[in-house]
Amino acid sequence: MADQAHEVVTWQSTSPGILAVTLQRPPANALGIPLLDGLHLAMDAAEKAGDVKVMVLSSANPGFFAAGADIKHLSSIDAQSFTAYGDKMREVNDRLAASPWISIAAIDGVALGGGLELAMACTLRVAGPNGRFGLPEVKLGLIPGAGGTQRLPRLVGRGRALDIMLTARQVPADEAYRIGLVDRLTDGDVVAAANEFADRLVGPSLPAQLSVVRTVDAAFDLPLEQGARYEVEQIQALFEDGEAAEGIRAFVDKRKPQFR
Repeated sequence: MADQAHEVVTWQSTSPGILAVTLQRPPANALGIPLLDGLHLAMDAAEKAGDVKVMVLSSANPGFFAAGADIKHLSSIDAQSFTAYGDKMREVNDRLAASPWISIAAIDGVALGGGLELAMACTLRVAGPNGRFGLPEVKLGLIPGAGGTQRLPRLVGRGRALDIMLTARQVPADEAYRIGLVDRLTDGDVVAAANEFADRLVGPSLPAQLSVVRTVDAAFDLPLEQGARYEVEQIQALFEDGEAAEGIRAFVDKRKPQFR
């Protein structure tokens, strides 16, 4: 199984601080066990490297980012195995969402079901003109079960999320950008656009960036007063760990900061 995981998910450092992770399980990157294990291995490698600031997740299969759960696998398992499979998908997504780096999903094809849930677990999403997005689980008598019902409303709002999930429709890239499901839209090479985005993200302080993400996410879960207090806690922590002190000294000295 480990050999299969290495075959369907590969990773390499493309420039300092950036790790490119590629899904390559033909034809559609169905999220079978080997691919999920491969994503864990890629995150293990990023943690071991210790210098990853941005992870760019893309597909080597034209027309597909990831088509969703492995339906053939689901058709052959019992209820207990179905629960275990769902847990494994959630573990990957939750680990990715909580990872100590910024993640970008580069999507220029179908991202449906579990594939969209994987993309939404990333910090940011870049779409090409062929991007198609949806959570069509109701067609199978199911609901999204790897974070989709929670992350989609946070990105696009309740009404739009219900529209997408209840109709099981595919959202084209331009609409996905307009409603906030994706953060950048390109009419060129989506991986190149994601890498250009990553290059801009490598420069600032990673602890400060992750603090921004945590604080913005808290805005969806906490009352304003509590969110403001959390913001203060995050600022204080940045001063205590030295990143803010280095950034301020560099500004005064008119030099480039040496962030970790």
